[in-house]
Amino acid sequence: MNSYLRVMSDYAKFDGRLRRRDYWLFVLFSIGVVLLSAFLGVLLLGEEFGFIPYVLVVLAHVFPWIAANVRRLHDIGKSGSWWFIRFVPVIGGIWFLILILMESQPGANQF
Repeated sequence: MNSYLRVMSDYAKFDGRLRRRDYWLFVLFSIGVVLLSAFLGVLLLGEEFGFIPYVLVVLAHVFPWIAANVRRLHDIGKSGSWWFIRFVPVIGGIWFLILILMESQPGANQF
């Protein structure tokens, strides 16, 4: 929970580093929050308006998600511009996943 709250509070911080453990805790918790908002939206507001909480929660996670990805790339010694590799068809998403799964770079780096 602390990892999630820390990343959400640093939503506009694109410098620094984000360790692999904190990144994946943020990913898992944010997926849970998004799914819970979809479920509760349909449960409380019905099928007609149930998508509204889901859309609001997803929009609230866009910038923190991008910032977390950039800071994770900094942690492995890559520039944040490597984030755009995911837009290359087929291989881009796989390459980005490999980058995100890499071990953190020990010591200080340029980011």
